[in-house]
Amino acid sequence: MPGTILLIDDEEKLRGLLKRIITLEGFTTLEAAALKPALKLLDKEPVDVILCDVKLPDGSGVDFVKEVKAKYPATEIILLTAYGNIPDGVQAMKNGAFDYITKGDDNDKIIPLLMRAMEKGQLQKRIEQLEQQVGKKYNFDNILGQSTAIKEAITLARKVAATDATVLLLGETGTGKEVFAQAIHAGSKRAGKPFIALNCGAFSKELLESELFGYRAGAFTSAVKDKKGLIEEANNGTLFLDEIGEMHIDLQSKLLRVLETSEFIKVGDTKTTRVNVRIIAATNRHLQEEVDAGKFREDLYYRLNVFIISLPALRDRKKDIPALANYFMQVVARKSNQRITAMSTAFVEQLERHAWKGNIRELKNIIERSVIMSDGPELQLTDLPLELQQQPALGANGHTLSAFSLASMEKLHIQRVLNHTHGNKTEAARLLDIGLTTLYRKIEEYKLN
Repeated sequence: MPGTILLIDDEEKLRGLLKRIITLEGFTTLEAAALKPALKLLDKEPVDVILCDVKLPDGSGVDFVKEVKAKYPATEIILLTAYGNIPDGVQAMKNGAFDYITKGDDNDKIIPLLMRAMEKGQLQKRIEQLEQQVGKKYNFDNILGQSTAIKEAITLARKVAATDATVLLLGETGTGKEVFAQAIHAGSKRAGKPFIALNCGAFSKELLESELFGYRAGAFTSAVKDKKGLIEEANNGTLFLDEIGEMHIDLQSKLLRVLETSEFIKVGDTKTTRVNVRIIAATNRHLQEEVDAGKFREDLYYRLNVFIISLPALRDRKKDIPALANYFMQVVARKSNQRITAMSTAFVEQLERHAWKGNIRELKNIIERSVIMSDGPELQLTDLPLELQQQPALGANGHTLSAFSLASMEKLHIQRVLNHTHGNKTEAARLLDIGLTTLYRKIEEYKLN
């Protein structure tokens, strides 16, 4: 835990005494005799906790607290005074001071107090770092892809993010609808507020109503105390309703009221609750067809589709597959402490041939499995699941080879032997019992590594 302490006091002897006490505990200590030089030090050096006298030649420590907390919110301040002054102490705490102690009388309390202040400050810094990481993780720059379809979706999402408009994300399962919802939230004025996600298809009608709108104690048998719903939890932030097409039609009218009036009634309650929440909805269904079939309210549909963004299926953006696969490979390899730095040409080509019915989610799972199976620094064709390995390959004439064709099986077998010999073609030719020239011809024919 040891960190950096800044001592601010115009009494040199007291600073020296405090410095000795604090340094013995392993802390780094900086000193200043007045507020102006202290501010210069703060601009140059990261400081965890400040021990500051109340009365200084160039100002008041009580006022100094407010100035420091405005600029360095994670830095904690403990004020020292020669006289116990209650009004000063109260104002100091209001300004953001961690504590307020009397000089001399409280020397035995300084180290425990510093420890607590240090712990709080470091926790606050960690929270700030996590918030920055979350913001970075979910911003638009981190949505991978250079295909026209994904670029158009990102452009639309950037434009709507700055507004409070309701957004409807359309796309197949696994196309990244929640990632887009997070990025829209992170790019909005609500970014520092809650982002709550709920899959409407994961709950029964009754449970979904309770989760969304909350309830009052006694509303039903197990309701022993009041509970906030997710709409209220997302107040001032964003509520992401995934698979909105799965929501029971009886609940759709209550959601419509939230969108139209920003009000709702909790289960078992008689009065309304007001909220300020942005709704982003998503579905893989054709909502207009659901409306025509009487399964989705037409008025809710028109209220939701204020701004529609269609997310492309992975099969429609195949040029993005190598970048996405490489990203997932790096993430999984780092988590599993494996040194995998590349993907073979055959591996990538096979990924590009796949239909990807599960879209990006399926790709991520396949890459994770491949990393686990890999024995070397490069992902190979044989690291893929067998059903992907046996997908149709391309022959020398560019035509698709059947998974059951002799050429397709020959290509797969040669690739496996090359993997086994770590690319040693002479050894591979020996194991295959063919001439080296024949092997080179086959490698060229099947576009192997």
